[in-house]
Amino acid sequence: MSVHTRSSEPAEEAQAALGAWHTARRTAVTGPVGNLALIETRWLDPGVDAAEEQARTVVPDGVTLTTVRRTNLHTGEPEEALRFWDADAPAIQHFSHIAAYPFHPDWVIEATFTPVSTDRRVPFEHIRDSGGSRELVVPGDIHLTLDGVDYTLSAFDDDGTLLLVFGDPTNGGDTYGAGRFLFVPREAGDETVVLDFNRAFVPPCGFSAQYNCPLPPRQNRLHLPVEAGEKVPVFRDGYSVN
Repeated sequence: MSVHTRSSEPAEEAQAALGAWHTARRTAVTGPVGNLALIETRWLDPGVDAAEEQARTVVPDGVTLTTVRRTNLHTGEPEEALRFWDADAPAIQHFSHIAAYPFHPDWVIEATFTPVSTDRRVPFEHIRDSGGSRELVVPGDIHLTLDGVDYTLSAFDDDGTLLLVFGDPTNGGDTYGAGRFLFVPREAGDETVVLDFNRAFVPPCGFSAQYNCPLPPRQNRLHLPVEAGEKVPVFRDGYSVN
């Protein structure tokens, strides 16, 4: 594989920090409101106030109730839902670990970020929208070269952080079938970003069927197998979340 990587020093720093990152990931997904704990997303009828519905809903011990909002694909109107999180959910009880590749320095890649108009939106198909797409704010383009192939990737704004949704030939084999996610840190005014694919992670929908995750658009599908980062969640006793 021939890629444009950073010098060995940042790669060594990335490797040293990777163990702590894996530990933090396990803590996050198994927490009381972690990915594995989501047992229900209950979409409310139009006009029902989610905060009021949350206040009058009684939940058992160990269950946390939150709200979430999205836009209706057909009407463009906002929709609200209640989310139920169980600290003792079956997925948590059966969870073993997240399988992952060993650290690979070649997958710590330097790229160029070109900002664009802050109101630019790019359509992303979502896993549970039956082919429909939702437009997400993409504040710039990420340019990189992998094995002689130039890419212009679209990473959307996730609460102030760039989130890259990407696919590669490992999907559906070694790694989660619908693609993986990668946060891309960026300093304001700096055109250089680093994509550390050793921190590619399984999206929330790989841990609970109650999520509706974005899928990689065509421009984010890489031709090389990205043998770095998380592969899939592993469960005991044949348990499956889907």
